[in-house]
Amino acid sequence: MAISKRLNDQINYSNRKKSGSDFQNKDLRRSNCFSSDFSNSNFNHASFRGAQFKSCNFSECSFESTEFIATNLKNSRFKKSKFENTIFHSAKIEGVDFEEAEFKNVIFVSTDISKAVNLDLSNEEIKVFDKMPELEISEDLKIAVKTAMKNEYIKFARVLDTKDGAISSISMMILLETFDEETLIKGLDLLKRKIDKNFGTLSYLIEELKLYKNDGLI
Repeated sequence: MAISKRLNDQINYSNRKKSGSDFQNKDLRRSNCFSSDFSNSNFNHASFRGAQFKSCNFSECSFESTEFIATNLKNSRFKKSKFENTIFHSAKIEGVDFEEAEFKNVIFVSTDISKAVNLDLSNEEIKVFDKMPELEISEDLKIAVKTAMKNEYIKFARVLDTKDGAISSISMMILLETFDEETLIKGLDLLKRKIDKNFGTLSYLIEELKLYKNDGLI
């Protein structure tokens, strides 16, 4: 199976006012924005993989199941924004202001948080890992993950593996919090056969797996 065309959600703004915009489900990978106003916008289920959003205003935005993977957010502001099931992985957050931001099940991994502003690390809803955590999974689950990644859309999305091609322990941790291993193994096989569209975040696969489960397929 080959991807004929990749949908391009990439944006490139400088000193633009884009407040109140809807970026839900957008794949914003490699976007390049500087000093732009995205306040009161919806970024739920959006991917910021490899993107540059420096000195931007994200005040009162929504980031549910959003992924900041290798994202440069230097000096951006997230005042009163809401983060839920959000991942910051190898992100640059120097000077980033989280004043009055709300967090629910948010993960920071391989991200230097020492120069972030107003980030309350005593919040139990925030988990910080200096590096990718180790997670032991069964051989059957490893095979299921590698099989699923043979699907070109899943492979391109890079939500199940790391940059060096290893299985992402963070993704496995999240998936195993939602599904038991047997269900997940069966579901990954279905994903390999059924996913036929572009997507950018792990949350997309989770929603698909929930649909399969509700339909009695897994």
